[in-house]
Amino acid sequence: MKINWKVRIKNPVFWANIMMAIMAPVLVHLGINWEEVTTWAKLFEILAQAVSNPAICTAVIVSVWNAVNDPTTAGVSDSDRALTYNEPRA
Repeated sequence: MKINWKVRIKNPVFWANIMMAIMAPVLVHLGINWEEVTTWAKLFEILAQAVSNPAICTAVIVSVWNAVNDPTTAGVSDSDRALTYNEPRA
């Protein structure tokens, strides 16, 4: 699995995808609207509930996998061209 992590980490869209890949299954499964998460304590309480639930953990793993995987290439690796990038392509 060859992924150009150096470039992905620099890309804010990647981080938005990862955050949504984690939070969307958690909020949906627990039946919580994003507007209800108004404090850090509430966020950590929600995450603690999620970690203790195998169904949510599985959904989060699948969502993160989908966010990392490049569907335009065969397998999981980035393309040979993408592996040569030093920063996200404009």
